[in-house]
Amino acid sequence: MSDRVRGVVTLGLVLLVSGACVPLDDFMGNVFGRSMRDQRSFDPYENTLLPPEGTVPMAAGNYPAGHFDTNVGQPEGSSDVPPPFTQLDMTNRPEVVDSLTNPVPATAESLVRGEQLYERVCIVCHGPDGAGTTGYIFEVHPALAAYPLTGEVAVARSDGYLYGMIRVGRALMPAYGHQISHYDRWHIVNYVRQMQGLGPGSGEADGGDGETAPPEGEVN
Repeated sequence: MSDRVRGVVTLGLVLLVSGACVPLDDFMGNVFGRSMRDQRSFDPYENTLLPPEGTVPMAAGNYPAGHFDTNVGQPEGSSDVPPPFTQLDMTNRPEVVDSLTNPVPATAESLVRGEQLYERVCIVCHGPDGAGTTGYIFEVHPALAAYPLTGEVAVARSDGYLYGMIRVGRALMPAYGHQISHYDRWHIVNYVRQMQGLGPGSGEADGGDGETAPPEGEVN
């Protein structure tokens, strides 16, 4: 093969793999019957998967050391983070979450933080009043009414069950444990209890003694 022919072939191959990827992809699709440009894509939260059984989560900014601390890479420092559990555990062994004790007093600061997070993450489905039919999703898709957080069933749930719903999800609700930290989940629980009429002084959200703990610092 002459140098000229070799150069033309080389140039053709370079153009084919660099500047002509669409024709190449079409060619591969014709040969093998499929193309990377023609494939099924999942919608957000459509195919969420739980971690494999037996795996152990690593600290990744989700376990701050205190109620209002921000994780900046320090050791977890908290002994009240529940071990991993799944939606199936919540269904078949509800004691796994019902036995959890809310470590965050329902102080004014906690309720403010809980409201901030609720409006940031939860309000789109559950609505500003927690009714489920007032969420923004319901306005677009009425068939996707969220679970009513102020209904009798939700009111009767334990704090730990509500925490578990946030952490691992429930039915159509996806898991939010990857983006809502351990203590922030409890802040949301406290705020939901206030929405349910079980706020500070009710003996429910404040741990049962009817008293509210003093403020614990600024909300991050």
